[in-house]
Amino acid sequence: MSVYGLWNNKGGVGKSYLTFQIACEYASTHPTQKILVLDMCPQANASSMLLGGMVDGETALNDLSTVEPRRTIAGYVRERLSSPYHSPGGGAAYLTQVATKNGRVPSNLFLVTGDEELEVLAARVSNANIPGPDDAWGKVHLWLRDLINDIFESWNVEDSTVFIDCNPSFGIYTELALTASDRLIIPFSADGSSKRAVRTVLSLLYGVVRRSGAERSEFYRKSNELRLRIPKIYCYVGNRMTQANLNSAKAFRTVVNEIGNEIWSVWQSNPSEFQIHPSGSPVPTTRKAFKDMFQSEIVDANTASVVSGALGYPIVSMHSGNQTVAGRQIMVNQSQLDRQQPNMRELVAKIE
Repeated sequence: MSVYGLWNNKGGVGKSYLTFQIACEYASTHPTQKILVLDMCPQANASSMLLGGMVDGETALNDLSTVEPRRTIAGYVRERLSSPYHSPGGGAAYLTQVATKNGRVPSNLFLVTGDEELEVLAARVSNANIPGPDDAWGKVHLWLRDLINDIFESWNVEDSTVFIDCNPSFGIYTELALTASDRLIIPFSADGSSKRAVRTVLSLLYGVVRRSGAERSEFYRKSNELRLRIPKIYCYVGNRMTQANLNSAKAFRTVVNEIGNEIWSVWQSNPSEFQIHPSGSPVPTTRKAFKDMFQSEIVDANTASVVSGALGYPIVSMHSGNQTVAGRQIMVNQSQLDRQQPNMRELVAKIE
């Protein structure tokens, strides 16, 4: 089983868009395997795209959140609040086969949708280990792993691939998502603030501090104390890079290289925090080999990117021509698709 968490402490880097695209393409290229997406973001943007976009997807989200119990991640969290230390084993009840709502996605793709109620429940989840057994913090942080196990048991499989869309905020629901993940994909944008955000990721998850004596996060300390796994860095992805950025090589490359240097420095001191891939590959010994293994870039497809998210239409399977978005005809040019489709296929081909 491989569980990929997509997270950056900075908002606006396209985590949800990337989750949507990766999950759809991975499911398409692995048709015999059931693929699971867990949406741990209260905004539920990945869920909206998967379920059909800004019109049909929002309708489907509303339907799933108004039944009782809610068929969303918040519905599962509510159930766990009544049983914080022992899984009731009913997690599969919150599952949706995405193709039943959006015929553009592969039929082997399944989703536990995001829900704005996660924000309301966050304080209750944080307090679920007070009072409690000595390992209460660990048991609560394993809720999502319990959910995945419930779903796999209902599928009668022991192995599958899971993608988790995480909220930028390092709140309790993000901590649960990262505890369930064994591999981390870090999306970033080509701006100076992304460097600081990546630095924050390295600090919060891996205890990488910039000055002697700086305090490490409770998540890092508790995870190590209780021997809970922290996801290994799988790759960092420059997401929806504009063609202008790619052409203005000097400014763009300076920012991207600075972000890469932050991660490279962690590799040099703590290579055990990284997941070598594909399996059996030699350990990178040079900066170039490291970059080839761990860095990817997704070029922005401009209008095609917007239409893809608005309609829940995976970019790799999208065709050029007019698309109807909210009653308006929008032209998608093949040149736009040619920018991003090869990048997305290449990225997904690296995911094991």
